Amino acid sequence: MIHNANHIRPNRDGLKVGGHQASCASSVSILAALYFEVLRPQDRVAVKPHAGPVFHAINYLFGRQQREKLATLREFGGIQPYPSRVKDGAEVDFSTGSVGLGVALTTFGSLVQDYVRLHGLGRPEIARGRHVAVVGDAELDEGNIYEALLEGWKHDVRDVWWVVDYNRQSLDSVVPDRLFGRIEGLFRDMGWNVVTLKYGRRLEAAFAREDGDHLRRWIDDCPNSLYAALTFQGGAAWRNALLTDLGRVPGVRAIIDPLSDDELAALMTNLGGHDIETLTEAFRAQDAAGDQPTCFIAYTIKGMGLPFAGHKDNHAGLMTKEQMAAFKTAMGIRDGHEWDRFEGLDVPPAEVEAFLAAVPFATPIAPEGRALSAPLVKVPAALPSPRIPPGRMMSTQAAFGEILAEIGRGHGEFAPLAERIVTTSPDVTVSTNLGPWVNRRGIFDRHLKNDVFRDAKLASAQRWGMGPEGQHIELGIAEQNLFLLLGALGLSHSLNGARLLPIGTVYDPFVNRGLDALIYGCYQDARFLLVSTPSGLTLAPEGGQHQSVNTPLIGMAQDRLVAFEPAYADELAVLMRFAFDHMQKPDGSAVWLRLSTRALAQPERKLDAEGVIAGGYWVVPPAEGAELALCYQGPVAPEALEAFEAVREDVPGAGLMAVTSPDRLHQGWIASRKGGAPAAVERLLAPLARDAALVTILDGHPAALSWMGAVRGQRVVPLGVDRFGQAGDIPDLYAAYGLGADAILDACAAALLHR
Repeated sequence: MIHNANHIRPNRDGLKVGGHQASCASSVSILAALYFEVLRPQDRVAVKPHAGPVFHAINYLFGRQQREKLATLREFGGIQPYPSRVKDGAEVDFSTGSVGLGVALTTFGSLVQDYVRLHGLGRPEIARGRHVAVVGDAELDEGNIYEALLEGWKHDVRDVWWVVDYNRQSLDSVVPDRLFGRIEGLFRDMGWNVVTLKYGRRLEAAFAREDGDHLRRWIDDCPNSLYAALTFQGGAAWRNALLTDLGRVPGVRAIIDPLSDDELAALMTNLGGHDIETLTEAFRAQDAAGDQPTCFIAYTIKGMGLPFAGHKDNHAGLMTKEQMAAFKTAMGIRDGHEWDRFEGLDVPPAEVEAFLAAVPFATPIAPEGRALSAPLVKVPAALPSPRIPPGRMMSTQAAFGEILAEIGRGHGEFAPLAERIVTTSPDVTVSTNLGPWVNRRGIFDRHLKNDVFRDAKLASAQRWGMGPEGQHIELGIAEQNLFLLLGALGLSHSLNGARLLPIGTVYDPFVNRGLDALIYGCYQDARFLLVSTPSGLTLAPEGGQHQSVNTPLIGMAQDRLVAFEPAYADELAVLMRFAFDHMQKPDGSAVWLRLSTRALAQPERKLDAEGVIAGGYWVVPPAEGAELALCYQGPVAPEALEAFEAVREDVPGAGLMAVTSPDRLHQGWIASRKGGAPAAVERLLAPLARDAALVTILDGHPAALSWMGAVRGQRVVPLGVDRFGQAGDIPDLYAAYGLGADAILDACAAALLHR
């Protein structure tokens, strides 16, 4: 597949295609032992990114991949460079590519499986599965791996295997010696079993011979870089090195002298990760040992069997046409038969077919295949609105807590919805207003645990029972874990056949700390509701490191994620209802709500719900041909309204627009430019004069709204925040950063002056 993509298929632009032949070669035996011996249909696997072609070849043998598709590796519309759930189809359990994240996701996938089963939501005909990650050793440099290890230990996660392809080479270098002594200790400290597969059958047999212990010690002490270099140099180099150090040991001479150079090279590279018998025995033994999470450290050689095996520069190495011809000859592959399923095997095809049919993993997990189906969760026509007495001020964050708590009562039509909601937060549950929901629904734990404060009759607003029936998963303060868990929860309908409606809360500025994992979850088309709060400068006393500027732009740019920022509680209720519905639609996505702690006076009105969902609506519609409009987003609404009232005295026909989602407005506009229906933003701006001015205001980066002038060629004066904030109160900060009513009036004057 890789050779075809690089040397056979036409290359129209001259760019390197690649495909990681060396990384594939190091993992072939591991994947073969797993898929053709150990894995069961219900097991879920994250294949290391660079082994994607091996994974597709395995599915081709199972009859689950088309011959024609194999030739499309790294081609537009073809097989992806790294396994992708969305683009490669149902056989991919977890997308991999952003290194380390697919590995860690198996931990959270197992946790979600426990949640589903303990809540009685799963499909009884599907047995409990194991979550397996085939890990490139360089992936273990990623910090999120260890954050996930710690979280898995806290939650007593079971049935997880990580199989490390320990070829001791990364992209740029050879891995330092004794590194895995440290890593092995970390796994054991987290309650994992560690199985080291260093040597294959032939080496173990050599060690068992007289003086074989000398040979074992020599290999054990051999630096990784020297071992890699000798592997590349071949049998003669091995012989010279061994004779130099062990030439006077009779038993060692008796082992190596009868061997040809090729035979000696084969013996010295007979590592556990390439020895099928060693691998399958270890996997079977652990399979029978129980559900303890296990790390297999499988020693391998990068590029095993290829001309550049062991060379430190082989990461992007590709065999030449001449080298491939020699390789094909060695493998018994005839010209023109490269794509034949059983070419090169000396076993009758019928026997191989019978073997493949009998492999446990060949049995379908369900009639619909590996991507399971799950019924939709009925969402009531309207969610409960917060109780707001006349004159009461409320923030969108507080309204979120009240709406969710009311759903949490589980009364009447809200019972099915409440049953499927699961919340999670990285140690900010109370400060993001999830506390009332958790008081009603409890914290999920595989084991029943007492609330010590409640048992001791100590006063606390939090009545947090912990047990298998809880519906909140409490996390440590690591945002990568939050988004990985949301990804796993948001794939439960496909992986477990049980639809969940996940909600994750996080401080808005710290979305950035978990951004890689958020993008990863969206890339897999995981469905969840992200609530980030509090946002922007309105978190005034906390200072710049707890204030956010760029999150509205992230919401606009991120695919498979619809971002909103409501200003009022009634808008929020509409958007939460939309989110629960949108998350379940085939063409839906995850949803992001950016909320605030700033309490606003709540308007009494008949809300334009369709406009809220579309991304914007007129609070005060403009007159036909109006020359000015103010467009605000989020908690700057009072300042925008104050300025608008003053502007109307001089510009009577001016309009005031509430933007609830620049993301939706912008996406609709882009779609309309590609031939779609007229966009919502085009309809909104249509009453204004062609040369009208727009003043845009938000507590975030002004670029989130400044594009609106391009829709009809109108002048825009954008207000927002484009630098780090500081501590203070809202009036001081709004004045300093140009978000107050006076700054808005100045912007209106400038806009009208330069029309």
